[in-house]
Amino acid sequence: MTLTQRSAVRTRLLSLILRKLRSAFTDLFPIILVIAFFQVVVLRQPLPHLNDVLFGSLLVVVGLTLFIEGLEMGLFPIGEAMAHALARKGSLFWLLAFSFAVGFSTTVAEPALIAVAREAAVTAAQANLIDPSDASIGRYALWLRLSVALSVGLAILVGVLRILWGWPVHYLIIGGYAIVMLMTMVAPEEIVGIAYDAGGVTTSTVTVPLVAALGVGLASTIRGRSPLLDGFGLIAFASLLPMIFVMGYGLIIFG
Repeated sequence: MTLTQRSAVRTRLLSLILRKLRSAFTDLFPIILVIAFFQVVVLRQPLPHLNDVLFGSLLVVVGLTLFIEGLEMGLFPIGEAMAHALARKGSLFWLLAFSFAVGFSTTVAEPALIAVAREAAVTAAQANLIDPSDASIGRYALWLRLSVALSVGLAILVGVLRILWGWPVHYLIIGGYAIVMLMTMVAPEEIVGIAYDAGGVTTSTVTVPLVAALGVGLASTIRGRSPLLDGFGLIAFASLLPMIFVMGYGLIIFG
């Protein structure tokens, strides 16, 4: 490769990196604008530790850029490729096993769920709902995470069956939320808020990319299914079932 060609490659690479960074900064700019407005106009105080805030913001932009690039290069392609391969294999058992395993494993590794489960355990100990020892707190947080992960695994499995058999998504969603409402009336008050939060934290950075790629890849492989109409909707199940399972967990622990 000649010097001119190397220079052209470096220029294109630099241009690509700057374009990705600019895109990430554009996504974060509304947050920066809101914070700056309230700090300057409403509070009328200088931003504390300005240098640290600016450096931290730069790290956030770089981290978001790398994270999105990693999703596009790694998680999305592997999710779609696995869905295509398992659908072509023609084994319903392995397809469902893979769907459950993806939902369970990604939820167990979800950073937001780990943080919420730990905070819920500490709060329950402070309220004298469980023993305040470290072992009891760790056990409560672990079983809370496992119950959520189990529910997400089953949710993805049901979502895959919906794609395969063409079930209307709104029937399942409406029925699921009807169960959530009924369980809210009988579940202990100490667990209801955690259950509703669990439905949100499960659909975060690790779970969503693989699950979405799985649904789209599967729908694009099966004849008669539309990736746009049938490939999406798995995330809704991943948000719904954790609320039911966590309230059931609360009935067992606090009931």
